Amino acid sequence: MTTLDVAPSSQPVAELGRRRRPRPDQVAMGLLLAATTTLYTVLLPRSGWGNPFYAGAAQAGASNWSAWFFGASDAPGSITVDKPPAALWVTGLSVRLFGLSSWSLLVPQALMGVLAVAVLAATVRRVLGPWPGLVAGLLLALTPVATLMFRYDNPDALLTLLLVLAGWAVTRAVEDGRTRWLLLAGALLGLAFLTKSLQAFLVLPGLGLAYLVAGPPRLRRRLGQLVLAGVAVVVGAGWWVAAVALVPRADRPWVGGTTDDDPLSLALGYNGLGRLDGQEATGGGVSRHHGSSVWRLIAAGGDQAGWLIPVAALALVVGLVVVGRAARTDRTRAALLLWGGWLGVTGLVLSTMRGIEHSYYAVQLAPALAALTAIGGTLLWRRAGRPARAALPARAALVAGVVVGVATAVQEIRTHLLHPSAVLVLALVLGVVGVTAVAGLARRRRWAAGVAVAALCVGPLAWSVATAATPHSGTNVTATPPPVTAAGWRASAREESGISQAALRLIGTGDAGYAWAAATTGHHGADIQLATGLPVMDIGGFAGTDPSPTMQQFVADVTAHRVHWYVGGVSGGEDAVRIRMWVQAHAVLVPAGSTVLYDLSGLAGS
Repeated sequence: MTTLDVAPSSQPVAELGRRRRPRPDQVAMGLLLAATTTLYTVLLPRSGWGNPFYAGAAQAGASNWSAWFFGASDAPGSITVDKPPAALWVTGLSVRLFGLSSWSLLVPQALMGVLAVAVLAATVRRVLGPWPGLVAGLLLALTPVATLMFRYDNPDALLTLLLVLAGWAVTRAVEDGRTRWLLLAGALLGLAFLTKSLQAFLVLPGLGLAYLVAGPPRLRRRLGQLVLAGVAVVVGAGWWVAAVALVPRADRPWVGGTTDDDPLSLALGYNGLGRLDGQEATGGGVSRHHGSSVWRLIAAGGDQAGWLIPVAALALVVGLVVVGRAARTDRTRAALLLWGGWLGVTGLVLSTMRGIEHSYYAVQLAPALAALTAIGGTLLWRRAGRPARAALPARAALVAGVVVGVATAVQEIRTHLLHPSAVLVLALVLGVVGVTAVAGLARRRRWAAGVAVAALCVGPLAWSVATAATPHSGTNVTATPPPVTAAGWRASAREESGISQAALRLIGTGDAGYAWAAATTGHHGADIQLATGLPVMDIGGFAGTDPSPTMQQFVADVTAHRVHWYVGGVSGGEDAVRIRMWVQAHAVLVPAGSTVLYDLSGLAGS
């Protein structure tokens, strides 16, 4: 019996080693995600609770499963916040697992941002390859308003991630025509509706148009698939609405932001058409100097993402021209329709809405802007590499895009960075070098592309870093930063409850047997709740104008020994005013520094 000792060849081992070595684009993607994680997480506690209204609701949900499910602002469940609860489900679970802290509230938002960058990069990669995907992810990561929202506990972080995931699912559907991807996209959009109501549906026209035009099956089947996707949207959004409607009013919180306790009224009214037609009070700090036009979006409402609007619009138009003769199922055209429809509808709504709005709504533009810029730029780049005469139009359009992008970025640097000299000079230098390099694409094409991308990114990078260095708190935040200094990076977060320390000490003691340690008008109750760790009733919901509780309900709670203190000094709606007048007439005013504080314990049983 002979034994064959076959020595392994060194060549296959070497080839195996080379195969296992990561590709340059993989290394670059890893570096991008690591840098994005750093940008979105460094010194997060400096922002304290972020938005205390949602932080208080997360605190409540962490201690009571019913409050968590309904999105109540307090553990006993008197009233919900003025948004659906999906974002609070995430933060509530985080607080339940890790305890209440800035990290447990804000890190989930940062991780959503990193995941959104990764998913957008993967989506564009499926269309044009790894490097365009990397550029799209980079542009999203450096969008100033994205840096703001992914470091903040508003619902917009989850909304953006879910919408990008829906875009990825539709992209997969365009590839193979399978219904399951459209059903997944519909379910994701339904969950996005449970995050921020009708705002989630602004991307629907773009997603639907992309598949209707470019889906592989025949038209009749495509229409049927889209109907099924619509059913998935309704189911994904409607199950929670149905659950709220089926639970008796006495067993759940009042739906905040409504006058009729109906979650559909919240979605269609306060968070929907009321913000479009102005029926809801204007606010949010967005300037209307330019009226209802795209200039308002660029100059006032969307400047935190608007530095890419002119470039993305140019990329969309030129990209559609480039793929004009492609087959119906061309993936690149489908991507342009998807992201172009996303950008067009969202931009139109944000430019013309008359009601409550905030500049950070522009974060919903960021994925489309990043994707269109990367896709259009790549198409032109590849065309510009052809023989000189055939490449001239593409090269001219590419140069125009770089010029427009750098000019817009320079304008934003001058407007929003208080000491912009160094960044401004760097952006101008990179812009000049980038335009020169792109104009002469015959040699060192990769080097020219890198400089052009750097020229577009240097301004937003500085803006995003400054935003990350700035503490943000309250209900209306912007990515417009103050100057950044070393001392600024070391500054600690300030936790302000809005009431005196004497009042906090009184509220924090003697709460045994009470469902609510205190009650006050509007969202200010969240500050007290976070400071004391005890449930506080938000009379009238966020703005204090909701008809819950009524004066009769409040009196019943007081006499039943369920509310201990009343914090005055805040105005509200009719019911809130009646409650305040009743308290002033019957309760005992207790000295508590600058805070108007009433002791309700003596009214129990009366």
